[in-house]
Amino acid sequence: MQERIMLVLACYLDKLPEAERIEAINNFRRVLHEFSPFNDNPVDCVLWVKNEKLAANNYNPNNVAPPENRLLLRSLEADGFTQPVVVAESERGGYEIIDGFHRQQLAQCKSSLVRKLKGYLPIARLKESADKRSSRMASTIRHNRARGRHQINAMSEIVRELVQLGWDNIKIGKELGMDADEVLRLKQVNGLLELFSDRQYSEGWTVK
Repeated sequence: MQERIMLVLACYLDKLPEAERIEAINNFRRVLHEFSPFNDNPVDCVLWVKNEKLAANNYNPNNVAPPENRLLLRSLEADGFTQPVVVAESERGGYEIIDGFHRQQLAQCKSSLVRKLKGYLPIARLKESADKRSSRMASTIRHNRARGRHQINAMSEIVRELVQLGWDNIKIGKELGMDADEVLRLKQVNGLLELFSDRQYSEGWTVK
């Protein structure tokens, strides 16, 4: 039965023009993902979409130095995409990048990658909570924190916004992988008194 289905599928895909074949493969992957025992993992359903459907977020503090950026380009040229760009669906019908902005930029601007990828990029979509913006910001930091360098001012702005969205120090520390002192230092960058209104992190964990 499986062999017959695979044969019919191969014959069907072989007759399609390239753009239609890509969309058909995406649709088949969506169906497989629905029945997969691993469908709570975004990487279980990697789709290929046009690069222009992806847009950068406005809060990513990650900075890649030129040597690392050149190495990233070399990796994409030699090895291809070994991990998808992580995205969340935008209200305008496209996708907001959560992780992979520099990969997306290279794929869009470098002719060698444009030819190789035919204008497409692999994406994995996050399942989101109701609090979309704060969950996206936290996810971006978690993805980036062990890689590259975060700009301190941009990180402090993210902490400021999360505080204004109602996150306390404990939640910020837990979701962004920071200890109490690091959260406090990022608050100090802004120098706003309202950010220090709650100096008690948890029982027995007070900033002095």
